Amino acid sequence: GRIVSGISVGLSSAVVPIYQSEITPPSIRGRIVSLQQWSITWGILIQYFIQFGCSYIDGVASFRIPWGLQMIPAIILSLGMTMFPESPRYLFDQGREEEALQVLADLHGGGDTNNELVVLEYEEIKQQVYFERTEGAKSYLDLLKPGNPRRVMLGCTLQMWSQLTGMNVMMYYIIYVFRGAGLTGVRGNLIADAVQYVLNVAFTVPAIFYIDKWGRRPMLVIGTLLMGFWLCLVGGLQARFGHWGPVDGDTIWLVTGHDAATKAIIVCSYFFVCSFAITMGPVSWTYPAELYSLKIRGKAVSLATATNWAFNTALAFAVPPGLASIAWKTYFIFATFNFAACIHIFFMFPETVGRTLEEVEEIFQQGHVFTAWKIGREVGRKTVEDVIANDKIRRESLDEKSAA
Repeated sequence: GRIVSGISVGLSSAVVPIYQSEITPPSIRGRIVSLQQWSITWGILIQYFIQFGCSYIDGVASFRIPWGLQMIPAIILSLGMTMFPESPRYLFDQGREEEALQVLADLHGGGDTNNELVVLEYEEIKQQVYFERTEGAKSYLDLLKPGNPRRVMLGCTLQMWSQLTGMNVMMYYIIYVFRGAGLTGVRGNLIADAVQYVLNVAFTVPAIFYIDKWGRRPMLVIGTLLMGFWLCLVGGLQARFGHWGPVDGDTIWLVTGHDAATKAIIVCSYFFVCSFAITMGPVSWTYPAELYSLKIRGKAVSLATATNWAFNTALAFAVPPGLASIAWKTYFIFATFNFAACIHIFFMFPETVGRTLEEVEEIFQQGHVFTAWKIGREVGRKTVEDVIANDKIRRESLDEKSAA
């Protein structure tokens, strides 16, 4: 059951962002893909209360009930997808061009196949697909072809950084974090933990509305800086006011006799979660889904998602012994990861907001591997006339080659 569930979660977490990015217009793509992160935060919140309630059940039902309830959203997603249209980019790639045009019209033009945005996207998709068909069969080796490794690394490293920010540490082990801060008692921990999960849900909402206005780069740079700052405060407060002591039969690093420090640690933890929810959380799913060409998109996003789960698994094994042995220093390690991520993003991650998936291609043709901030927001944007003119030039070039 765990194997089947794990494979299913892996597939859906890779495919859903791709599908969302391929069916939405560029002006709201970030908003739509961010809904996946918001749904995840709702799942975490709901499951927290379900698991807490089931923990009072004696016997195997205490874990079978939460496990079985996962079927409900899975069934809803499975049945719901039967009513959704196929991706227009997939249809075009399969030679079903008329269907692709109609899906684009239904999604972006109210059924009007002559709508300007519909025509623009249709022409861009057509050019991209025709170009990629000349490149040969699709395989994972395509990820190594010129121009692709940079993008593959951007997607994979962003998913890596999303784990190394320490967010899942604060979510999975928050009860230990608060216990070490001096918060004891089942009721007190329940309330404090619940507030954190609610904040995670609530602060993802502003990102949904503004991700396509703020842009990906500013959100990532500011978010990693803030998260590193809050983790430094948490670690510093624990280092200053904490000591080794026994709690529930375990020897842990804890803060006692300093009520103000306890409250400050809890508040900084809340600010950390809010900083992640409004920045890195939604962008870490949106950005990888819009980086790649159609030919490698599925494989590249699956690799980025696998990176996310690989680091998630590694941290699940590494953090408990870290908290047990080096205690407050653990927070400084993750703070360092955040500052390293900020530097990496600032120098190497170009802005992708507002472009169609095909226009993103031109962003990476600009170069600026280590000076990503030099790539402006207008790079790659085209009108219908531009696309048609480029298509005409491409066809003339092919005719000349054929004649020769």
